Amino acid sequence: MKVSVLGCGGSSGVPALGGPDGHGQWGACDPAEPRNRRSRASIFLRMEDGCGVLVDTGPDLRAQLLAHGISAFENVIYTHTHADHVSGLDELRGINRQIGKAITAYGTAEVLGELQERFAYVFKPHTTPYFFRAVLDAQPILWGEQVNIGGYAFTLFEQNHGYVTSTGLRCGAFAYSTDVVELPEPSVACLRGVHTWMVDCFQKTPHGAHAWLDRVLEWKALIQPQRVILTHMGAEMDWGWMREHLPPGVEAAWDGMSFELPDPPRAG
Repeated sequence: MKVSVLGCGGSSGVPALGGPDGHGQWGACDPAEPRNRRSRASIFLRMEDGCGVLVDTGPDLRAQLLAHGISAFENVIYTHTHADHVSGLDELRGINRQIGKAITAYGTAEVLGELQERFAYVFKPHTTPYFFRAVLDAQPILWGEQVNIGGYAFTLFEQNHGYVTSTGLRCGAFAYSTDVVELPEPSVACLRGVHTWMVDCFQKTPHGAHAWLDRVLEWKALIQPQRVILTHMGAEMDWGWMREHLPPGVEAAWDGMSFELPDPPRAG
């Protein structure tokens, strides 16, 4: 299984719009360091047999897929419905045209219901081979249950994201937790034994809706993954600072990062 980091930034990206010269607000991030330039958070999983799974469709999706050479997949998981995770949904039309059919969208009933309200046209019946719009088939999931996605076993779990909930995922040796500030005990149990965990770390200081560095380190001590990769990082999280100060076993993601792990188990 190859994990590709399409984007690892917060809702505004890094840099955010504005700045004294109009070329962005960088905060504590060094503009000269390419790995400080972050698009909105999303990942892509590619199994050895070619099965592809996208996680979230943020506003930077088209550029992200082009940058990674990704043009065909049949599955997308939605973690929640905030704009920085769903507003690029229409870009999936190009993928529909490549694969010649609808893409299966996984998420809680609440998340899929809101997507069906906001993007009603995407879930309407279509006539192959014509894709004048993106086309999704909704597949509701329940937290904590094993889900068959492309023939592989995934477990999707509950996360507290401040005023809303979000969905994390466990896929064999890998887990992904974007947009989380608290983890219920069943979700902690789901994460135990994971090898590589990519997790929200928006800033160094406490935040009401996102994990911060000390909280991530507390979770690391509790869950004990071998590798922690920070994502959904804001402008406080400078690449050079993190390289010098993060403890062993903890590292920062960057847009374009990829790594490989064993394929997850096949679904029963």
